[in-house]
Amino acid sequence: MYQIRIHGRGGQGVVTAAEMLSIAAFREGKYAQAFPSFGSERTGAPVVAFCRVDDKEIRLREPVMQPDALIIQDPTLLHQVDVFAGLAHGGTILLNTARSFAELGLKELVGRFRTCAVPATELALKHVGRPVPNAALLGGFSALCRQISLASVSAAIEEKFSGKVAAGNVAAAAAAYGYVMKEMHAEAD
Repeated sequence: MYQIRIHGRGGQGVVTAAEMLSIAAFREGKYAQAFPSFGSERTGAPVVAFCRVDDKEIRLREPVMQPDALIIQDPTLLHQVDVFAGLAHGGTILLNTARSFAELGLKELVGRFRTCAVPATELALKHVGRPVPNAALLGGFSALCRQISLASVSAAIEEKFSGKVAAGNVAAAAAAYGYVMKEMHAEAD
């Protein structure tokens, strides 16, 4: 089973990201589960959502405490919430920021985990016209983790949204996918 925990703030599409990720997995013939965990339900409050993906039926119902991957939609949470708690050894961290892990004071994570920073908010503003990074991060997740294809992410976005909103989010996801692939090739060189 592959477990993902998504951290963000109310209004950033954290719950929708988990739902779309599970839809993408389902489209690939996998079992998937997505659910949120709310504290204070208001815009700007910290929100966590979870997604599990497996080749067999998922019977667990509790929150993901030991994720294989983290998607962090808001870097301001890094110093407010222990977003890295329980991350599996060698796990993956996808962070929404234009800054490097070193610039954020997180250089020690780079050697211990698979890390990538992608400017998802900027990509969302460019393609969607709103600072909602969730779809862009799913595109980046597809490139980084190889658990779900970009085609399935795009189909899930189109299932959730329509018209210009869907097209913009698909474009943001594709741009983030390309960005992460480029970053991964730069690291390999």
